[in-house]
Amino acid sequence: MHDGGITGYIDVAQVILYVFWIFFAGLIYYLRQEDKREGYPLVPDGLGRVRSEGFPPIPAPKTFLLAHGGSVQAPRAETPCVPTNGTPSASFIGAPLDPVGNPMLSGIGPASYANRADTPDLTFEGEIKIVPMRVAPELWINKTDPDPRGVQVIGADRLPAGKVTDIWVDKSEMIIRYLEVETNSGTHVLLPMPLARVTTVPKQVLVHSILSMQFDDVPKTAQPNQITFLEEDKISAYYGGGTLWATAQRSEPLL
Repeated sequence: MHDGGITGYIDVAQVILYVFWIFFAGLIYYLRQEDKREGYPLVPDGLGRVRSEGFPPIPAPKTFLLAHGGSVQAPRAETPCVPTNGTPSASFIGAPLDPVGNPMLSGIGPASYANRADTPDLTFEGEIKIVPMRVAPELWINKTDPDPRGVQVIGADRLPAGKVTDIWVDKSEMIIRYLEVETNSGTHVLLPMPLARVTTVPKQVLVHSILSMQFDDVPKTAQPNQITFLEEDKISAYYGGGTLWATAQRSEPLL
């Protein structure tokens, strides 16, 4: 054995293995703790069968600075959100909820939405990000693309629901986010562009998720020329709920 050498009497490979095990165990602990920043504590069922925290414990609050000012802490000190628009279909934990009232507005199942901030999304420069083209004269539809404005909207029942009056554009991504629809009753609602199919022959906007008469109940925006994070989620959730509950047949078994 040479003087100053440690490899002659220490198993370096085994030491490295032990260090790796300690590091990996610490990593798992850290990740399991960090994933509790959102969605905790769980809502107990009153019978002691659901632990609100478990192991590892919920981490200390961390402050996140928002891009356009302000801050938010996670985890947040708030009362757990308990669904009030549905009742459990069975007595066991995790039983599906049966919606009460209009299922497409229940916030349950495919109609679920997150309670996001009730403020509009902003561009890097601090401007409103998603706006109708009537307040953005610098934007236009390419002549080679179909312009859906003035085109009739057809629901899943193949009946007219109204007509497109404007286009809401994402000024950062330069894509169409929503079509503004004036329903047969004169109500103005938004239709997410991914759920609309624009045809040229005949010139129509087809919507499969909801029926023509259900457009009037689409959640509205508080301001005519802007949409908030929360409103976006509620509108998308309504159309998502329609994929299951727009007709009675959709929620029935296929066989």
